[in-house]
Amino acid sequence: MTELQKHVAFFDRDHDGIITFDETYQGLRDVGVGEVTAKASAALINGALGPKTRPDNANSSRMDIYIENIQKGKHGSDTGAYDAQGRFVPAKFDEIFSKHAKTVPNALTKDELDEMLKDNQEKNDFAGWLAAKSEWEMLYKVAKDKDGRLPKDTVRAVYDGTLFYQLTAQGKKA
Repeated sequence: MTELQKHVAFFDRDHDGIITFDETYQGLRDVGVGEVTAKASAALINGALGPKTRPDNANSSRMDIYIENIQKGKHGSDTGAYDAQGRFVPAKFDEIFSKHAKTVPNALTKDELDEMLKDNQEKNDFAGWLAAKSEWEMLYKVAKDKDGRLPKDTVRAVYDGTLFYQLTAQGKKA
């Protein structure tokens, strides 16, 4: 599996390679996202990614996300830490912190996160920017440390697919 596939596999509760709306909702709840936000986010996530990742011969809902094709759901205005095939790009990951972590070198404050999102916004890509903004703001809310910073090792765990399991094990609630 690519790192992007590992990142989304957390949400595949029955391990069938398909992520339904209910699985996305439950996964979001398990990592600490509130009920209303989890429902709205699951609808947006599955509504956006389902049609892009759905194989031509699929018999399931158009909102179901297919892990094997998740790279087709990549959006613009992102960090580039996943390449077009969904593989992790260490240099792009490190660039997040070398360019934007100014308060401390291995963490992002909310202001630094907002600056990164602004810098990554591609011209005429409101949808991609909104997706990136939503993802990063949700991550910040559920994974910031006690000082209000998003540590580099935490962000790395998002990209390698382990953070969601860690948050669930901690019983973290936003």
